[in-house]
Amino acid sequence: MRNDQFLSELETKNVFLFNDNVENKYYSWESPNIIISDGAYGVSGFKGDTHSYDKLVEWYEPHIQEWSKKSNAGTTLWFWNTEIGFATVHPILEKYGWEYVSCNIWNKGIQHIAGNCNIKTLKSFPIVTEICVQYVKKALLKIEGQKVSLKDWIRQEWNKAGLTLNQANLACGVANAASRKYLTKDHLWYAPPAEHFENLVSYANQYGDEEHRPYFSIDGKNSLSKNEYEKLFHVFKGKYGITNVWEVPPLHSNERIKVNNSPKYFHLNQKPLYLMSLIISVSSNEGDVIWEPFGGIFSASLAGHQIRRKVYGAEVDSNIFQTGLSRFSLLYYPNQKAFF
Repeated sequence: MRNDQFLSELETKNVFLFNDNVENKYYSWESPNIIISDGAYGVSGFKGDTHSYDKLVEWYEPHIQEWSKKSNAGTTLWFWNTEIGFATVHPILEKYGWEYVSCNIWNKGIQHIAGNCNIKTLKSFPIVTEICVQYVKKALLKIEGQKVSLKDWIRQEWNKAGLTLNQANLACGVANAASRKYLTKDHLWYAPPAEHFENLVSYANQYGDEEHRPYFSIDGKNSLSKNEYEKLFHVFKGKYGITNVWEVPPLHSNERIKVNNSPKYFHLNQKPLYLMSLIISVSSNEGDVIWEPFGGIFSASLAGHQIRRKVYGAEVDSNIFQTGLSRFSLLYYPNQKAFF
């Protein structure tokens, strides 16, 4: 079977893979629920990687611009990199509206260096970790042509209704919590749960100044519904016992891809499907759209497909693309090792 035939077959299964520069594809991809970025690290790790971390901003900014255009409020970004790589790119992510959530550490353990480390030359402790930083696209509402944060909008609407802070507590049926948390100006603010937001909307429209009704409206015609409000937030279904330190050894199983069945591995630090499945499953629902813009051997795309997500991935290097595509072919045609 030819590549194009198999790629067409995969599209019927909601898998869209491209051997192309992803900058040529962003425009045609559906808006993502999750983006999994495993691109340049600034370590000359692959053809096209930068030679040092100080070039990463230039490398990533065009991609971050495109992610920001296509992403909605609540889209989750999982950004794989080194510690210094993440720190370098972080201000650019913030610039385009991505909010830092947490830094997760993949600890590969002593197996990663296998004793082959010259400490006298390095003059530092051996590095056995990578990080995967969780970001979320901020909810910025377009009100009368101006972008307004959710925090400011909720407070503005309540004030416009001419209601007191204490009345917010009455509306939500809580003692001081609404006024101290949902309407505060300081860093203790957090968004009201959907049920309480619905209560605030109902109370404002019933008791607020009649002149400015409806309150909490984006279009000036209808108040934001509970379901519409919930869509402004990212999905996260945490699992008990799993922290932000992932104690997962490097791959040494049949999952690790070798070069033509030789002892040499195709990828120096192949990501386990387990980790990719973990971050996808906790931050999305079945049928959601996953982007893997720097596909490599498509670990995120394969993991997403296996747990019934719709995936889009791109890889510019033809040899690497072919290897990644073969992982899908083995999934459906396990007896045809030389598939293409």
